[in-house]
Amino acid sequence: MNQTVTYTQTDTGLAAFYAKIYGLVGMGIGLSAAVAGLMLYVFPANMQVILTNYSWLYYGGMFLEVALVFIASGAARKNTPMALPIFLGYSALNGFTMSFMLLAYAQATVFQALLSSALVFMVMAVLGLTIKKDLSGMRKAMMAALIGIMIASLVNIFFASSLMSYVVSIISVFVFSGLIAYDNQLIKRVYLQQQGQVTDGWAISMALSLYLDFINLFLSLLRIMGRND
Repeated sequence: MNQTVTYTQTDTGLAAFYAKIYGLVGMGIGLSAAVAGLMLYVFPANMQVILTNYSWLYYGGMFLEVALVFIASGAARKNTPMALPIFLGYSALNGFTMSFMLLAYAQATVFQALLSSALVFMVMAVLGLTIKKDLSGMRKAMMAALIGIMIASLVNIFFASSLMSYVVSIISVFVFSGLIAYDNQLIKRVYLQQQGQVTDGWAISMALSLYLDFINLFLSLLRIMGRND
């Protein structure tokens, strides 16, 4: 894994770089879905036990997720061999914690949110690939909005306002949709800046960003669509 892969600075090379990144994104999402599916349909009794007697496992998993994001990002930047296993481990853990969130929603709602997320992701990815304007300025606005979302979400833990949660979810959809477009544009920029000589660490780092964009978009749409579940 600790190597530099030369794709050559051509359209074919860029396509190969995108294919590698999206292959990793697919692995991450697929692993999360598999773990969540196992928890929901194979181990529902175990989930009940965790919820009633060992809820610290769920909250501990969520805190560990945050740590793993930073660890995976750092490992990817350093292009270490552990970057991929950490990314996949994070994806599996995310599937575990998401399974408890999905319990609150009807299966039809989950499917609709997943399908909608996939469609929005594809549209924004295409926009990011084709639009000529530099989206760096938009990213700064999106990151500022993301910080606001995090603060509002923490505050809402104490107020438990369904209206605030709904508004935050709507804003989150726009924020993560914008980040999907930006991250896809960034992939091309990095490839060109590196003159086609990009490391596996770059691919994992980009895949992690897109994975987070998709998961957060999905959860935001799920909260909107399942407001009455």
